[in-house]
Amino acid sequence: MSTIMPHDELFRKAVAWICAAKEESEDSIPVLVEKAAVRFNLGPKDSEFLIKFLSEHPDGDVAFGA
Repeated sequence: MSTIMPHDELFRKAVAWICAAKEESEDSIPVLVEKAAVRFNLGPKDSEFLIKFLSEHPDGDVAFGA
């Protein structure tokens, strides 16, 4: 049986997954975001935001607030 997770938790997990995958993969940001979208059930607006955000902050130098 699956556990229902809040959308913001899935989004955080997707960002963490993308950051980890960037270290191990030579895939581009859009490709990684697409893979994360499928894995974490993100919508098109979430994907667009992530592509833009991660392109502007390639080093992941932004802390996500508590």
